[in-house]
Amino acid sequence: MDALRKPFLLLAMLALVLAVDLEVGAGLLLGGGDAGAALVGSAADLGVEVGEVGQVSEPSGRGTGYLALVDAAALWTTGLFCLGLVLPERLHGRVQGVGTLVFSIILIIVAVLALVLAFIELTIMVSLFLAPPFGTLAYLALWGFFPVGDAAVLLGLVLLLKLAWAGLLIVAQPRFLQHKGLVLLILTSLLCTVVLEFLHHLVPVILVSILDSVGALVFAIVALVWALVLLIGAVPAIVKAVRATTALRAEPDPHG
Repeated sequence: MDALRKPFLLLAMLALVLAVDLEVGAGLLLGGGDAGAALVGSAADLGVEVGEVGQVSEPSGRGTGYLALVDAAALWTTGLFCLGLVLPERLHGRVQGVGTLVFSIILIIVAVLALVLAFIELTIMVSLFLAPPFGTLAYLALWGFFPVGDAAVLLGLVLLLKLAWAGLLIVAQPRFLQHKGLVLLILTSLLCTVVLEFLHHLVPVILVSILDSVGALVFAIVALVWALVLLIGAVPAIVKAVRATTALRAEPDPHG
């Protein structure tokens, strides 16, 4: 039986933490650039004269940030592996059941709220874009010039960190490959990252924000599904812990 290589497990946790940090901070790292000149050019293409245009900022988008919802489940699962390094097996089982139950409920609530927010924003985007000329101009001013290049660099770094996380997990314990749920979680995380990068390059730049929001919507749904999986999986662990505690209390005291 292969022994767990603890340093590699901790490095895997560090790689995933860095990836999630980049995703959460995407709103600050992306967007903000001046898109005023691009707005004037797009308005001219639509046959609309807009005159002088002030500062128009590129949007940061939601897609990259919403990846963190999916990776929250991966981060929690990896964290439980690391927690097993310092907690006794019996205590770890109890913490795993109760903690996963609480975490999954929180993730469900956050994912639902994020899903509603992304759906509302996507509806506004599409409604404005399909209402030329002034609705389309309003869309262009708010979301029409997505920083595709910067997002590609950030997503490339995130993907690299996730690959490092997956590789280090396997090096730490090859038997992790027998854990079907973990393998599916890894594949889901990697696939979502690749899909978002694909969406950013699928359409002209003025439409990227719409597909980015579509990606965010999908990621919220995926996170919700994984939260439900964790919630269902936490129930047997809690029942097992309760039974173990009950059986322990029922044992006669040899000193009584």
